[in-house]
Amino acid sequence: MENAVNIVVEFNESGYLLYVADCPGAFTRGKTKEEALGKIPMEILSYNVWRNHAATQSDVSVAIVQEWKTSLNVTDADSDVIFDSEKTPLTESEYASLKSLVLKSAEDFRTLYASIPDKNLAAKPSRKTFHGEVPLTANEMMAHTNSVTSYYVAQLGIQLDNAADICENRLNAIRCIEMLPGYLDSATVLGDYEEWWSLKKVLRRFIWHDRIHAKAMYRMAMSLWGKGAAQNPLCFIP
Repeated sequence: MENAVNIVVEFNESGYLLYVADCPGAFTRGKTKEEALGKIPMEILSYNVWRNHAATQSDVSVAIVQEWKTSLNVTDADSDVIFDSEKTPLTESEYASLKSLVLKSAEDFRTLYASIPDKNLAAKPSRKTFHGEVPLTANEMMAHTNSVTSYYVAQLGIQLDNAADICENRLNAIRCIEMLPGYLDSATVLGDYEEWWSLKKVLRRFIWHDRIHAKAMYRMAMSLWGKGAAQNPLCFIP
């Protein structure tokens, strides 16, 4: 059975970031579009096991529904794309589904982090990007992943002091979102650095950002201590 999925492409001369629009937060990267496309089936399988506990693999038929050329460094997973589908209002059921995934993602990220044997050990040498030092240890990855919470909701006009615990922080963010008048309308707003945002985009970015650093943390654990040394609640495929 063939599974048709919609793909959003973000790219420039440095490489490609591909997003599975049907799986909020799912993504692949590659130096070429073909390389990134080749990773889509395994990313969808991993994501569906995480979301639905469904381990069946089917042939994937991709439809590229949007292409966005960015000036950011996509090889470092820098992104500023807003999906066309993220510019429309949310229904209550769509919001409930995204909210559930956003909270589940934070909980699973915390479970992975808690299982790391040495949270101050890095597997790679230090490296800088446009945004500063790349987080390399589990502690750094957790701190960075949690810290973007206030930045994301600030794009919707919310002032939030980050809580130390990622799950508490994520829940506080959701509560603040739900206090916004007409929050399901999902009107696009121009945020920092002339980037367009909406509620759909903020929710998708929470999951996407979790997956970026959870993948890095899980791979680091396998590199340092071997397969099985850390838990795999986000169901990444080694």
